[in-house]
Amino acid sequence: MRVFLAFKSIIFSVLVPGTVAIYLPFSILDQSNRLASVAEISYAFPALVSFLVGFGIYIRCTWDFAVSGEGTPAPIDPPKTLVVSGLYRWTRNPMYLGILVVLFAEAMFFLSRELSVYAAGIAVLFHLLVIFYEEPILLGQFGDDYADFCREVPRWGIARRPYNAC
Repeated sequence: MRVFLAFKSIIFSVLVPGTVAIYLPFSILDQSNRLASVAEISYAFPALVSFLVGFGIYIRCTWDFAVSGEGTPAPIDPPKTLVVSGLYRWTRNPMYLGILVVLFAEAMFFLSRELSVYAAGIAVLFHLLVIFYEEPILLGQFGDDYADFCREVPRWGIARRPYNAC
């Protein structure tokens, strides 16, 4: 069962976050003739570290969805139980934050204003998606457990102490 969840998570990740975080940014860079221009080393190293951190955040959250939630990041196969472990103990939307870190790391690496604007637009899109789609669905699906989680864990910030679902 877990192997099948992993397979579905990989397929979704390649198609959706892969498009948002890799394909579209490189298309923007190609169109703006910025693909060949790489930041000097003073920007390239922090950008690479940031990229790896953002990617690691996404992978960890996907793992938590499969192991703790018995689901995938795909809206058609979401977790069956509320995921409040791992990075979700500290912030409600770490997966989106990980993708945003990747996008801004790419903008830094290529010193691209276009990618910075794209990343900011994706951040707004994520915020609207969370408020108008995900939160109402999660509240309907998980009720008081999700409401308690929302009171204790910030939507985008980092909690002062980890959430304990007792």
